[in-house]
Amino acid sequence: MTTAPAIELRQFTNLDTARGDLLDVYAEVRAPLLHLPNYQVTAFGERLDRHSAEPGFITILAYAGKQPIGYAYANRIKHGDRYWQRTTPTPDDQYTSQPAVALKEIGVRPAWRGTGTARRIHDALLLTRDEKYVTLMVNKAAGNGKVHDLYRTWGYKDIGRSQPSPASPLLTVMIRPTR
Repeated sequence: MTTAPAIELRQFTNLDTARGDLLDVYAEVRAPLLHLPNYQVTAFGERLDRHSAEPGFITILAYAGKQPIGYAYANRIKHGDRYWQRTTPTPDDQYTSQPAVALKEIGVRPAWRGTGTARRIHDALLLTRDEKYVTLMVNKAAGNGKVHDLYRTWGYKDIGRSQPSPASPLLTVMIRPTR
């Protein structure tokens, strides 16, 4: 891995000024999958709007100059949240009995992959949180498992599976302590 060039990380708690940049980066990050209904930019925009209205929403966008190059966003989930209800097997109470942060999306433009930018965005987002655990869902098959393997090196472990919508692939639910 090479050292990340100078980037600026910006934090947003609403989408007023960040939505367009998020959609632009998403479209490039997910370009190979945009033909699938769940990955279309309009479907992502709908999820983004819904998630941004939920408690504890935050997004971190990375910029190289004026160009957005990566993002992550998350929100708070509580015991009984549909996130946990769709996870099988039922996650252990140690994870669900208190609020957790759900990392809903993370992506970096292809030209910036391998620079440590995704990890910097991830870690900056977690520094804003006070929840004990962070969870995410990953398509274990994506990129021949490279993304799943990367999350394991960041300390995440598999705790179940979920299919958030009929159009979504079956995802692996992962978790780790926030700190």
